[in-house]
Amino acid sequence: MTASGRSFDCDVLVVGGGIVGLSAAYALMRSAPGTRVTVLEKERGPARHQTGRNSGVIHSGIYYRPGSLKARFAVRGAAEMVKFCAEYGIDHQVTGKLIVATEREELPRLHALVQRGRENGIPVRELGPAQIAEYEPEVRGLAAIHVGTTGVCDYGAVAAQLAQASDADVRYGEEVTAVDRRPWGVAVRTASGTVVRARALVNCAGLHCDRVARLAGDDPGMRIVPFRGEYYELTRPGLVRGLVYPVPDPAFPFLGVHLTRGIDGGVHVGPNAVPALAREGYTWSAVRPLDLAETLRWPGSWQIARRHWRYGAGELHRSLSKRAFTQAVRRLLPAVTEDDLRPAPAGVRAQAVLRDGTLADDFLIREAPRTVHVLNAPSPAATASLPIGREVARRALEALKEDRVHHPGAPGRAPGR
Repeated sequence: MTASGRSFDCDVLVVGGGIVGLSAAYALMRSAPGTRVTVLEKERGPARHQTGRNSGVIHSGIYYRPGSLKARFAVRGAAEMVKFCAEYGIDHQVTGKLIVATEREELPRLHALVQRGRENGIPVRELGPAQIAEYEPEVRGLAAIHVGTTGVCDYGAVAAQLAQASDADVRYGEEVTAVDRRPWGVAVRTASGTVVRARALVNCAGLHCDRVARLAGDDPGMRIVPFRGEYYELTRPGLVRGLVYPVPDPAFPFLGVHLTRGIDGGVHVGPNAVPALAREGYTWSAVRPLDLAETLRWPGSWQIARRHWRYGAGELHRSLSKRAFTQAVRRLLPAVTEDDLRPAPAGVRAQAVLRDGTLADDFLIREAPRTVHVLNAPSPAATASLPIGREVARRALEALKEDRVHHPGAPGRAPGR
């Protein structure tokens, strides 16, 4: 194989057809028209995991530390997501949401959220008990805040539209099994035996991003520890008008059990966060020994267990007991009963955990030669996917520029050849 431009199948190869990978492809094509982009997705369609298995919330960005990537990208991304949905006719609504304090000890955290929201440029209105009832007649609390920029949409439809609008070569059913990175570029082999050669690689593999990083020869310094988010659906959706959240505990990356009226009019309740026994473990019966062994071998997993076992025990109790789950919901919605809750499909959060047990709190994007790895992109990544995609595209295009300056051409080979 010669080293001319024709020896490459594409300029940038994106691994992962979730909303972040497809946003990166979309941004690449818009930022640098003529760039040849290929996306490899192991499933038979886009958005089959984190993107397509969440509550569909367009997050405002109120929770995130000012100046962090999450804060910057979520605030900007929420407005862009609404505009994108409107442009392409994708179902969406800007409903606003309530964050409700039900106990006195939560009031200082609620007031801190007001300040954080204002620092992030988010419109926030403080409410007393009577004002809560104006928004949500069945919800009870000591105080609340109303966040007007929160909404809901169909992220699966967004991902499909990104794939179409990007004009990239999106290939489904292609699981990456080998990566060979050389001075001339990157070659990837898939389970089907397909080989794709590219000048640069973008790793947006979500639940498997750390594995793809290791295939490329990079130490990501973290592991994905999967947490399953378990949901119920209200059989009486009229109990809730919009979105209702508890005051989150800042010690954890989870927002607690909340109520979300989706674009279809149904109300999801959850998620309850428990360890998943497989990276794609959407039920307790879904167990993959390899996935479980990787989680148990990682020192950070044991550090999490030591630090947060009380919190985890509560989540497990609510997972195994519908009565306990109902009691958690009744803190916000006293009228709900066990009979009002029916099981709904679960999701799995790809949580990056560092070796010392630190739960990565911000988006984590790392670079290596001719490679960009997106190593932590849980919620609000769907909300922030358009600005995240632009950031990833910017870094990938910089890698292409450097590569063309330093390595205008050299022979290469495919993995295993």
